[in-house]
Amino acid sequence: MVSNIKAIVFDVYGTLFDVHSIVKKCEEEFGDKGQEVSLIWRQKQVEYSFLRELMGRYQPFSKITFDALKYAVSSVGIQPKEEQLLQLMAEYQHLTPYKEVETVLSSLKGKQLAVFSNGSRDMLEPLLNNSGLQSYFSSILSVDDRKAFKPTPTSYTAVLEELQVERKEVLFLSSNGWDISGAKSFGFQTAWVNRKGSPREQLDLQPDIEIEDLSELVNLL
Repeated sequence: MVSNIKAIVFDVYGTLFDVHSIVKKCEEEFGDKGQEVSLIWRQKQVEYSFLRELMGRYQPFSKITFDALKYAVSSVGIQPKEEQLLQLMAEYQHLTPYKEVETVLSSLKGKQLAVFSNGSRDMLEPLLNNSGLQSYFSSILSVDDRKAFKPTPTSYTAVLEELQVERKEVLFLSSNGWDISGAKSFGFQTAWVNRKGSPREQLDLQPDIEIEDLSELVNLL
């Protein structure tokens, strides 16, 4: 269980928004290869952020996302056109929130809520605005402000400095097991939103709680 929480911080991609809601647009552009493009796109997006962090060659997540898309399309044997890539990048500002998200955020009014993402501000702010969710959050935090991707300890310090809380006073939620491991290692209390029923990461860093979706959060708090 979690206790003495002063701030509830949400990851964005895969936690609040379904990154694969973009499949329909991928299928419009690439036909029966669309779903495969979407899966590879997400895989390389995460992988490229890790690799750039390890190499010390930081680029904003918008650049990483564009490069990952180019790779994904090429990997299924299609020569990507610039116009197609730009249309799909624009679609990333209109991802679909999971069905329970707004109801849960509305029920948490009065609590200090924030988002903290590897996404760059030129991706995060339009997405939250377009979805109508921005008003629920007191802070929108991006690793772009630190030039260090999650799950590095440096990245998570942005939460402490912006929200003026101690590590143990933060409840951090993410659907990404690697992000939960990073946050737990840093000292946050953690809730893994295990939407896919995946096995836990074997990193000796277990989440404080595990839930299937965000609707379970209300009762826990």
